[in-house]
Amino acid sequence: MDKKKKIYDILYVIAGSIIIALAITSILKPNGIITGGITGFSLVMEKVFHINYTYMYYIMSLGVLILTYLTLGKREARKIVVFSLFFPLVLILFENLKFNLTEDDLFLASIYYGVMAGGGTGLILKGGFSSGGSDTIALVINRKWFRFMSLSTIIAVLDISVIFLAAFVFDTRVALYALFTQVVAMKSVETVLFGFSSKMVKLEIISEKEAEIEAFIMNSLRRGISKYNIVGGYTDLSRIKLVTICSFRESILVRDKIASLDPKAFVSVMPVSSVWGEGVGFDRLTSDS
Repeated sequence: MDKKKKIYDILYVIAGSIIIALAITSILKPNGIITGGITGFSLVMEKVFHINYTYMYYIMSLGVLILTYLTLGKREARKIVVFSLFFPLVLILFENLKFNLTEDDLFLASIYYGVMAGGGTGLILKGGFSSGGSDTIALVINRKWFRFMSLSTIIAVLDISVIFLAAFVFDTRVALYALFTQVVAMKSVETVLFGFSSKMVKLEIISEKEAEIEAFIMNSLRRGISKYNIVGGYTDLSRIKLVTICSFRESILVRDKIASLDPKAFVSVMPVSSVWGEGVGFDRLTSDS
């Protein structure tokens, strides 16, 4: 990897970690709202066991890192190691500063947190790393136990389960704001990675590991694929180009999978404003007549 690019990628992780930690300690926690993933679960556990959520987060973050190394291997663990070790320290530091960026307005707090946390996560993903949260846990679950379920479904189940648990530990109002916060955060991640216009992306993939990549997209993500025979202009070698349309979150999972299989693969990503037809997230074809 180019040394300059590697430095920029690390800076993305550092900046993203600081923004997320600031959002949690100065917006989420002071206003008593909740979110999904490890962050939300650690806040729920703090309410139940009265142990500071920052330490709960550190323990769970290290647990996910170890679990990833043992089940998915060194390559997958390398993607989350920087965030897993650096972010909890930043979170503990910011928690001790004790300040509130909002005026106890839950609606505004939900928006502000969603924008900041989503933007920070987007920077981490932009740097080629992972936050080691719901996405990583879902990958382990899918690989080891629930291969028949798509990764997107498992991620949604994990996040909704945390929010559902929060409804009992806190109250239903907190859970409803948590759902709103998740939507804002996901849109913020999408905006950082792909701009304002796209809700779906088109991936064109050229790789020597096309069979493994095809299997991952079709079996783990449950997305369809088109295949084209192409010839490289420089090498004059025949290759198969894979084309698929998926959500932005799924595209990150595809990117991580390709990186572990074939770092020299060529992948083009194009925003898609709308897709008509059968498929998750697609607009169904209808006739006015």
